[in-house]
Amino acid sequence: MPATDYQGSSASLRHSILSLRRDPVHSMDSQQSTSVLELELEAFQKQVTERFLELSSAGPDRLLSLAWIQKLLDSFLCCQEEFRVILFNHKSLVHRPPLDRFVQDYFERTVKGLDVCNAIRDGIEQIREWKKLLEIVLCALHNQRMFGEGQFRRAKKALIDLSISMLDEKDSNASSALAHRNRSFGRQQASSRDQHHRNLGHFRSLSWSVSRSWSAARQLQAIGNNLVAPRGNEVVATNGIAVAVYTMNTILLLVMWALVAAIPCQDRGLQVHFSIPRQFPWAQPVVLLHERILEESRKRDRRNAPGLLRELYQMDKCARVMGDLMDWVQFPLTEEKEGEVRQRVNELANVCEVLKEGLDPLERQVREVFHRIVHSRTEGLDSLGRPNHV
Repeated sequence: MPATDYQGSSASLRHSILSLRRDPVHSMDSQQSTSVLELELEAFQKQVTERFLELSSAGPDRLLSLAWIQKLLDSFLCCQEEFRVILFNHKSLVHRPPLDRFVQDYFERTVKGLDVCNAIRDGIEQIREWKKLLEIVLCALHNQRMFGEGQFRRAKKALIDLSISMLDEKDSNASSALAHRNRSFGRQQASSRDQHHRNLGHFRSLSWSVSRSWSAARQLQAIGNNLVAPRGNEVVATNGIAVAVYTMNTILLLVMWALVAAIPCQDRGLQVHFSIPRQFPWAQPVVLLHERILEESRKRDRRNAPGLLRELYQMDKCARVMGDLMDWVQFPLTEEKEGEVRQRVNELANVCEVLKEGLDPLERQVREVFHRIVHSRTEGLDSLGRPNHV
């Protein structure tokens, strides 16, 4: 975003706050406090703008990758901490209406994000289950001096199980296409599918942190419900803090929405409307980010994906290419065919390595977001400084 856009928005916010100083009933201490608050609010808006400008300008090979999601969560945590400090430093203002209501509303929205964090951690565990199937393929074929038919059968079975598991259950056409592609397996393939569904149900019953009726789409709608920018009189009445609250509400919604878009979870849905007034300095990168993720979800080869995470796409693509290759393999292998198989196996190994390095740090960050939200309740900020008995 051009610097003039940020400066113009900051000037508007500064004008609203400075108008309070013209009131003769304000003391010198109050004016000094307002001056400090004004600097804090400007710094907060600048941080949000810069961080999401960087996120929204990521190249197509970086957007929605594990590394990008980690940077997204890091940005949220940093913005959340700076916002918390503003509220802590100006408790006397936070206690007054209408700001007390705005702050309380924000913390109620963050609590709704706890279920999203739990569902995302479940989704990360699901990706680990898929990674184990890739590891079976690698165990059978990676770094082998010679390939045998038994190794290929073992690898192909794992690839079929992976494809079935990643398949969107609502897409019956895709399911039929997969069954047709693997028709040569006959009853064995049907048995594999049945066994997979039993295993998946067992995994969910033991590990999922949200109920079967829980919906990520409905939870996102609840977080974004009645999210509107503060009016001018509300900005003035809160010394500008209402703008910071609205900013954090919007960032919370965007981050939770992006997580649901990227990671497999129950009843994924991306129909969340972002209506952000253009005068906010961070509006352009946030809107651009929303549009880019939506555009990614509409691509033909991503519509039925369990998640938009880039590494999931690479996993599915490599597995499909490898499966198609195996359909045409005949023994003994020609030198050319063996070289192609080794190339595809190396691609699978690269995907596995990226997942191995990225899933644990991502889960730790999701857990940190969860605990940061909980901590904000235990320290009493959501009850505006009063003891928290929840």
